[in-house]
Amino acid sequence: MRVIADLHIHGRYSRATSDKMCVEEIARFAKIKGLNLVGTGDFTHPKWLKELQETLVQEADTGLYKVAKNPESPVYFMITTEVSTVFTFENEVKKIHHVILTPNIETAIQINDRLAKYGNLAIDGRPTLNMDAPHLVEDVMEVSSENMIFPAHAWTPWFSIFGAFSGFNSIEECYQDMTKHIHALETGLSSDPPMNWRLSKLDKFALVSNSDSHSFWPWRLGREANVFELKEPSYYEILDAIRFKDKARFKFTIETDPAYGKYHWTGHRNCHVSFPAVEAIKIGNICPVCRKKLTKGVEQRLEELADRPPGFKPSDAIDFMHLLPLSEIIATVLGVDSPSTQQVWNIYNAFVEKFGDEYAVLIDVSKEDLRSVNEKIADTIIKVRDGQIKVLPGYNGVYGQLILSEEQIAQKSKVQRVQQLNLTDFL
Repeated sequence: MRVIADLHIHGRYSRATSDKMCVEEIARFAKIKGLNLVGTGDFTHPKWLKELQETLVQEADTGLYKVAKNPESPVYFMITTEVSTVFTFENEVKKIHHVILTPNIETAIQINDRLAKYGNLAIDGRPTLNMDAPHLVEDVMEVSSENMIFPAHAWTPWFSIFGAFSGFNSIEECYQDMTKHIHALETGLSSDPPMNWRLSKLDKFALVSNSDSHSFWPWRLGREANVFELKEPSYYEILDAIRFKDKARFKFTIETDPAYGKYHWTGHRNCHVSFPAVEAIKIGNICPVCRKKLTKGVEQRLEELADRPPGFKPSDAIDFMHLLPLSEIIATVLGVDSPSTQQVWNIYNAFVEKFGDEYAVLIDVSKEDLRSVNEKIADTIIKVRDGQIKVLPGYNGVYGQLILSEEQIAQKSKVQRVQQLNLTDFL
């Protein structure tokens, strides 16, 4: 059985999350997306945990849950959360986010009892804890050896293990003697497996991908995910598949093109300038407009730590597939700014109604069958599937954008050349 899992999302008590982000709505849109396993997110928040207790029912011996009102739904839930730790290491303040997986609500309650000593769990769905990373891991694993913890969105400039502003240079430096309990790291939207493969010290860790979504809309939920092949959905099987990088069970990850992420290139959002790593390094990371330090992107940060050339692939690496949300593809082809317009929904629904769910459209359905719904969009879906679409890189909180035409590519190249000329004028 193919299990597509998005294990890192947020509930309605997290900042910048809709009040409609409830279990029933998450399950409804997860089915449309093609996800059959979703993390609950935010089990540390008292109100969200209470809702989980009231709306979910445990599936016997699986370590997973179903929606109590709709147990026939194909969507399972895993009890998960994200927490932020803020601490001082070698006279520097470190701010690191971590994802925690646990097999049941009972162990989640025990974790909460421990973490409540270090911060107010009711302030946000993703609480800030005044404890260091090794202490967090120790507390979580003392509750149960069946828990899992790993660094969230490992490369984003802020709040990540390798972040340019408050991160570390290795997993061991962050987690110290508790590294023995770390078996994975989350790539985040702005990096993908090939980028992480360039660091030999990451070879022993599984690379997982999740959406970190604050919304149930299908252009956010499941935009990144993990694909497993299991006899049946099971928390314990998934945990083992990740721990042992078992390619028989952990088949591949679904990744957006890293350029689509909000922090791929180095730049300044307010000044409307962005640069690939090599150009940012040349000009010393100084903005040509405001003369302040540019926000260092993931690509540049990775170049600082990489010890392998681009294109290297470890022999035991879990595979991956680059995809982009169907709604984004449709909106780009139509030339509209938002994937939420009725025009986009009409075409989206036509594809999903005919082929079952979004992932089936993006991964499985043949070009000929897709063209029976809409030829131009079908051709673009296949180009995305085959890695033939360019993406205007995101930077400093701005999402990347799909580029469909050679004219758009040429126009962007011209803008980049102008930016680079302006930069050299300041040197």
